[in-house]
Amino acid sequence: MENVVRVGYARVSAADQDLTIQIDALTAAGCSKIFSEKISGLTRNRPEFIRCVEYLREGDALVVTRIDRLARDASELLILCNKLQEHHIELIITEQQIDTTTIAGKAFFQMLAVFAELETNLRKERQMEGIKKALAEGKTWGRRSALNEQQKKECIELREKGLSLSKIANQMGVGKTTIHRIISR
Repeated sequence: MENVVRVGYARVSAADQDLTIQIDALTAAGCSKIFSEKISGLTRNRPEFIRCVEYLREGDALVVTRIDRLARDASELLILCNKLQEHHIELIITEQQIDTTTIAGKAFFQMLAVFAELETNLRKERQMEGIKKALAEGKTWGRRSALNEQQKKECIELREKGLSLSKIANQMGVGKTTIHRIISR
């Protein structure tokens, strides 16, 4: 596709790393505009990446050197790819030779979507199995209660005697929200 405007994105994770190799590769791939930043891929707020995506127009192509420059995992990558597809923006990854302007590149992302969905469903299934097992074993999770069962009964009795939530909370040494939660149950 000869009319496609190629917009590059380069990222390294640390300030002492060099972007030159990526920028040179993006320039060689025909990028007319390149956004770059030195920021961890684990960071959700990547200002230059956001600017890059906002810069892209229908018919453009986003070009990166490696797939890990874009996303932390397959599901995040799929979300991005779906957004790009919705806006008719292609994705080209130079080192992995992925190009959604081609039939093979599109097929690759469709397969990736299937595997990402399978991974998500398997993860949910394992999580539910783990929860069922924990409940069957009488295990609980989350933060421990600030008050034991006897103290909770005492809170209810004090409330029935007409004490305010604030006074009960002060007497028990906990927050008013804790008392409200106990009494609501």
